[in-house]
Formats: sequence, structure tokens, C-alpha cells
Amino acid sequence: MGKLVKIKTQANTSSVEDFINKVDDEQKRKDSFVVLEMMKKITGEKPKMWGSSIIGFGNKIYKSPQTGREVEWFLIGFSPRKANLSLHLVFDVKKQSDELAKLGKFKTGSGCLYINKLSDIDIKTLEKLIKAAYKSK
Repeated sequence: MGKLVKIKTQANTSSVEDFINKVDDEQKRKDSFVVLEMMKKITGEKPKMWGSSIIGFGNKIYKSPQTGREVEWFLIGFSPRKANLSLHLVFDVKKQSDELAKLGKFKTGSGCLYINKLSDIDIKTLEKLIKAAYKSK
């Protein structure tokens, strides 16, 4: 096992609800509470703030395939960013292509799913994707 490296983004005791309540955009704030409840129900875990803007569920040791360094990270999470809701799900896009085809309007990035607002997507499909991402850990 490699050496665990401390990174800037750490789990902390800040209030998740206080953080979401400070989101300026009312729709994004409402959507964030929906995603929060969905992830709580799926994981059975208590959410934690990671850094100042990410809400994470669970813990794991992530080993970088490039450097071999290990860091503590969350299993799944999300962040209400200015541009969109960023869902940190880290799943195989190819394996989930059928579900993603049913999702609606979104973008993907390195391990993230970007959604402008929940009304742009199919909620049941999002739930399936979150479950798949959580189970794959």
C-alpha cells in the first residue's frame, strides 16, 4: 500500500444544509436538496462537506493510476456550481450508455455528470445512475 497523501479538499464538519441554503439561484438550491435526499436514500450515508463546495457520501482510498499516490475521497457526491449541478459519480460511460441515452440534457466530464437543472432530465434515470455509481465502489 502506498503512502496516503493529504490533499487540499478534505472532509469537514461544515453544515451541508447551510451550504445549500447559501446557493444564490433558487432553482439550483431546490434541485440540490432533491439530489441530497436522493443520495442519502441510495447510500444510507450521512453527507459531509468536502472542502468548501462539494457534498460527498462515503469514503474510499483512491489510488492514482498515473502516480500511485493515494488520497482519501468520497464514493459519490455533488456540487451546486454556478454553471450547473456537478455530480461526481465516476462510472464507466460505456457501461451506462443505455441509461445515459434516457437521461435527457446533460454533459459529462472526467468522472462527472453536469446538469443545468433537474427539469432537463429524467429523475428515475438519474436515480439508476447514482445507484450504479455507488454500487460500483
